[in-house]
Amino acid sequence: MCGIIGIASNKSVTSNIINSLKRLEYRGYDSAGIATISEKNLNEKKCSGRVEELEKILFNSPAQGNIGIGHVRWATHGIPNQVNAHPHSSEIVSVVHNGIVENSNSLKKKLENEGFKFKSQTDTEVITLLITKYLKKSNPVDAVLKSLEHLEGSFALGILFKDQSDIIIGARRGSPLAVGYSNNENYLGSDSYALKAMTNKISYLDDGEICILSKDRINFFDSSKKKINKKILVLSEDKNEASLGDHKNFMSKEIFEQPNTVKNCLNEYIDKIRNDINLYDFPIEPKKLNRIFLIGCGTAYHSCQVAKYWLEELTDLNIETDVASEFRYRNIKFSKDTLYIFVSQSGETADTAAALEMAKKNKMKTCSVVNVVESSIARNSDWVVPIHAGPEIGVASTKAFIGQMLVLYIMSLKISRIRGNIEEKKYIEKIKNLKDLPVAIENSLKTEELIQIFAKDFLSSKGSMFLGRGSSYPIALEGALKLKELSYLHAEGYPAGEMKHGPLALIEDGLPVIILAPKDKYFEKTVSNMQEVIARGGKVLLISDKHDEVINENIRFKIEMPFIDELLNPFLLTIPLQLLAYHVALLKKCDIDKPRNLAKSVTVE
Repeated sequence: MCGIIGIASNKSVTSNIINSLKRLEYRGYDSAGIATISEKNLNEKKCSGRVEELEKILFNSPAQGNIGIGHVRWATHGIPNQVNAHPHSSEIVSVVHNGIVENSNSLKKKLENEGFKFKSQTDTEVITLLITKYLKKSNPVDAVLKSLEHLEGSFALGILFKDQSDIIIGARRGSPLAVGYSNNENYLGSDSYALKAMTNKISYLDDGEICILSKDRINFFDSSKKKINKKILVLSEDKNEASLGDHKNFMSKEIFEQPNTVKNCLNEYIDKIRNDINLYDFPIEPKKLNRIFLIGCGTAYHSCQVAKYWLEELTDLNIETDVASEFRYRNIKFSKDTLYIFVSQSGETADTAAALEMAKKNKMKTCSVVNVVESSIARNSDWVVPIHAGPEIGVASTKAFIGQMLVLYIMSLKISRIRGNIEEKKYIEKIKNLKDLPVAIENSLKTEELIQIFAKDFLSSKGSMFLGRGSSYPIALEGALKLKELSYLHAEGYPAGEMKHGPLALIEDGLPVIILAPKDKYFEKTVSNMQEVIARGGKVLLISDKHDEVINENIRFKIEMPFIDELLNPFLLTIPLQLLAYHVALLKKCDIDKPRNLAKSVTVE
């Protein structure tokens, strides 16, 4: 989950490394560090905390050099402090690492028995000392390859050598690693976003590959040292990706970008003249499908759960969902008539990538729903359906969630029509209804003022609940997750009908409870569940498009949703829950864009 950068140039690299680390902080911000080589000296500077702290250190004590590596950390092995910060260096080698060395304890014992001394608690220092050991009798490439043979787990590495001051070696297994090309300057980084400010030409390492990078060339090799050629990809330009505009933070910006996110996505997939959906290159003929399996993690998994309701409503298919970290370890009964859909904003989520790999090994047909089309998951899938949300910087996902749901809904409609599960007239009607969605989301954003008032109730509460039925239930889960991510307050999402089977015991006077009750087939029963909560002292926020049918003077606040096609209600319910989490976190003075202990791209298991 860490972020790494490496630059070889004909000029000083420190400034560009620091700027790249700032872009990489969404991957981790427990610590930061840099190592450079100048005049045959290995210079290392690192600190606990954010990149801005590293900048202060470098201002007083610069690290000069035309070649260097940098790192931002999301802590796994070892507490977040300066000693455990990367790079990890010996007298002759410096290493930055994203991933986990699963057998680090046994390797550490062996190295200690050989006389090596460890300074940190990290698994990464094992890599540094292994390379140091083999460098005594080998050249850098052989030393790296021999070291990698001992490692179990995942890694993306950037390695500097004191006595080879013109090269950086990169290596990958499991964790993503990209290289970038420029004139008299080349780059190594965790992802394209880290490199995008410096170049639009990149290649990706595949598992088991290494690269040797200097200022004027990049060479790629497989694990047997056979030279290989890599395809060069040209990245699209996104001029406003890092601009906050009038917003205090990226999360606010991304929440209010959602009407445009939806517009952009609809423009990509909806033929307005023919009133049809443009989706091509299905890996399986939809009429031959029997089952769809949706897999994701966190927020992406919630989008899968919403899609399950849509697909069951619109098609005659069997639909399953699973958390990627569970799917990859289950004894799945794979079948050729199943399409496996993997959802990930970054396209680099380790568990989701591993689940995809498992499906590929079993020769299944795969689809990825991603925001980054150059990502590992996208490149490894038979079919890629981008969400076209644009860069999402805030760690807690907002617009990507809306984009994921939208693409999955569009897919549900198209599959339904191809299979003959929906009549053409109704199909066209639902496509027309989609055109109303951007304005409806825009109107939902106008609930912010009332949400700000209700947010104050959470400051004195020891917990909260989010309740819904049908497709509103996964939205309740997502609302609870957002509150936990941003404000560090306990929150739980439940199916409203399950309250009487235990959770009702948690209701006490003043407990904030958010009720999602759109006018659907569950409406009356959800309102009945709400009355049970109110009777026990719960402080209720009702979100519905049918307030006039709900009579209870003890409802604290009501938020009226715009009226829209019933299947589209999850989009509108999501907006006030995002705003709620945001404003509670603001009141608590939490770091909105970088919540504690989290990272944007989860590239470790």
